Amino acid sequence: MRATFTTTVTDGGARAGRVDTPGGSFATPCFMPVGTRGAVRHLSSTDLVDLGVEVVLGNTYHLMLRPGAEVVRNLGGLGKFAGWEGVTLTDSGGYQIFSLKPKVDDSGATFRSTYDGSTHVLTPETAASVQADLGADIQMVLDVCPALPADEPVLRRAVERTAAWAARGRRAFLDHPDAAARQCQFGIVQGGVDPVLRAESTRRTLEVGFDGYAVGGMSVGETRDEMLEPLAVVTSLLPSDQPRYFMGLGDPAGLVEVVGRGIDMFDCVLPTRHARHGTVLTTGGRLNLRNARFATDDLPLDPAFPASPAARWSRAYLRHLLMTDEPTGRRLLTLHNLAWLLDFVDRLRAAIHEGRFEEFRSETLAVWG
Repeated sequence: MRATFTTTVTDGGARAGRVDTPGGSFATPCFMPVGTRGAVRHLSSTDLVDLGVEVVLGNTYHLMLRPGAEVVRNLGGLGKFAGWEGVTLTDSGGYQIFSLKPKVDDSGATFRSTYDGSTHVLTPETAASVQADLGADIQMVLDVCPALPADEPVLRRAVERTAAWAARGRRAFLDHPDAAARQCQFGIVQGGVDPVLRAESTRRTLEVGFDGYAVGGMSVGETRDEMLEPLAVVTSLLPSDQPRYFMGLGDPAGLVEVVGRGIDMFDCVLPTRHARHGTVLTTGGRLNLRNARFATDDLPLDPAFPASPAARWSRAYLRHLLMTDEPTGRRLLTLHNLAWLLDFVDRLRAAIHEGRFEEFRSETLAVWG
């Protein structure tokens, strides 16, 4: 195993600890910002260091098309290319590709580039190879991610194909001259909100054997209540000494719920996307800065979070930047939202260490539930 999880403390189903990879280690629970094209929108790698980020995601689909995986490889890999010295993770590209409604068969997915219309084929083998070129510390195996709600035959086909692709992707990873020597590879569990299919997918993914395990195909249209039972089934079957990653989740209520069921890692575009549209994360909940009532508001974005990188500016000023389409406004809101969510996860981690996770969970759900 080239990725290990060491538990420091548990509190009920929640756990805090450390993940070790060949490229570095990080504390958990861990929120990972999404750097789609090699950068978190509006921010630099220096900003991420200042914010205390430990892991950043890159998007395989976009990077393989522009600038191209070979370019990234020749420039030293994603971390060096982006000037980032922390841990990096790349997704398989499958989620973005399936959103384009590609032609899919057992061999892989054929899709057209959103940039120039050119045709590409992504298979479990090419997903492993492309991510080896990108050089992130953690790469994800290619899976099939159906949108929810979905009928049982659709979910069954996704589970079957994901299992077959997992075995092929793992072989390609282990056979690659560079990947297995310097990267980790995580498997992905599918099955929608069906506990039986989730259990089957988990067992079949474990049979292949990966360095860590991710829960995919959730937070894609189902309610939070619908996802919790099948999630608990998955985490009950996963090994305790390997990291567990919930893909595509970033709202505070969702985070406390999945951490309470044993999840260690999560990523989402939520804080950065919200910022670009004027939605601010605060101790009292979401705040829509476009609302006219903030036009003369002299308060900072969140008076209860004085450590915000945007704390020196008033809501009125930041709203002015937003409404006049001044890029500085989106940058400052992005810095605030990421800082706020990272601080939230720090407080969540502290609550686990202090044995008051359930209290923290209840307080969070009272505001964000």
